[in-house]
Amino acid sequence: MSGRSLFLVPVLMVFATACERQLPTGGLLGKAGGNSLGRPLAGLKTDERRLFDRGSIVFATEFTPETGLGPLFNSTSCAECHEDPVAGAVGDEVEIHATELQGAVCKRPEHRRGPVIQQTVTAALHDSLGIDVEPVPSAATGTGLRTTPSILGFGLLDAVPEAEILARADSDDRDGDGISGRPNMTPDGHVGRFGRKAQTATLREFNATAFVMEMGITNPESDVEQTVDGQPLPLGVDPTPDPELSQADLDATIAFVRFLAPPAPQGMTVAIAASRQRFIQIGCAGCHVPYLKTGPNPVKALSDQTVPAFTDLLLHDMGPALADICLQQALPSEFRTEPLMGLRFKTAFLHDGRATSIEQAIDFHGGEGAAARDRFEALSLGERAAIVRFLRGL
Repeated sequence: MSGRSLFLVPVLMVFATACERQLPTGGLLGKAGGNSLGRPLAGLKTDERRLFDRGSIVFATEFTPETGLGPLFNSTSCAECHEDPVAGAVGDEVEIHATELQGAVCKRPEHRRGPVIQQTVTAALHDSLGIDVEPVPSAATGTGLRTTPSILGFGLLDAVPEAEILARADSDDRDGDGISGRPNMTPDGHVGRFGRKAQTATLREFNATAFVMEMGITNPESDVEQTVDGQPLPLGVDPTPDPELSQADLDATIAFVRFLAPPAPQGMTVAIAASRQRFIQIGCAGCHVPYLKTGPNPVKALSDQTVPAFTDLLLHDMGPALADICLQQALPSEFRTEPLMGLRFKTAFLHDGRATSIEQAIDFHGGEGAAARDRFEALSLGERAAIVRFLRGL
């Protein structure tokens, strides 16, 4: 299947620092790879750049109950979570998510727009109900922890055609490589690509929903306020009229996230190129596909770009040790392949942050990731260290 075959050619492994001469990077990085961290994509038009700048202000805005915050929330601004080392990058927050699995059907209560459990409440809601956090819904059958992901380069992932994602799917493992990635299709028939379970199809929905899920801020495209286990909110605890965010500010925030450039990988040396090749050879690229290609796009900066994403955006069964919640079509043990661009900024790894190093994260790979994990662990100490150095440069 496309992108899955193992490279059987001999691989030159060069470890000595003295041999790490620089190689050209243009062909590897593509057009989108050379931007400074936290900067917009190159080639934006004047009006696109103006919208990006306005969105950066909304992204950094600290909301209060008087401007729409809460009454249930996790953060007071987008940048409070996506902060390190720049706005849009990773954060150290860990959330609780919950869903309900009935037989083979994953459900969520009708009053909820998503699985996020808000861990903070406004003073007004505390005084009214006497709670400090939202309780896990009584109908939930599973909970899971989620770390804050980097969203740098997400606009490019949004621009990848659905056909390219579906072309890599192999739900029945017809090619016998032990990898059976499948898409998480949304109720309206689109390919999910955002979220740790690929439960959201578009960056627009991802951002609009995040305002409500993370800050309790309604907007024209996600206008259902979260409640406590489906019960109506007490009168007076949410005085700000809905929608609490304007369409213009929502559009600007979406543009800011859409136009954030991905982190450029470190310069490609002979040793790093060899380690990258070994990463591919042992099967890691069966899921962590090095490059995705965007399609034609009205925004020139997003059109026909090569994205160093290291993901196929598909669901994979990662084994029972990592299993937590279901979400739409994704079963508890299934997760979307995590994009590795910007991996060097992370200090906690996997969806729940349980791994404190890249090596430990690899060791936790089970299910469809077990074969590549075993090949990695069978390498010499030097070969393993070289692959980790390559990954730390992404």
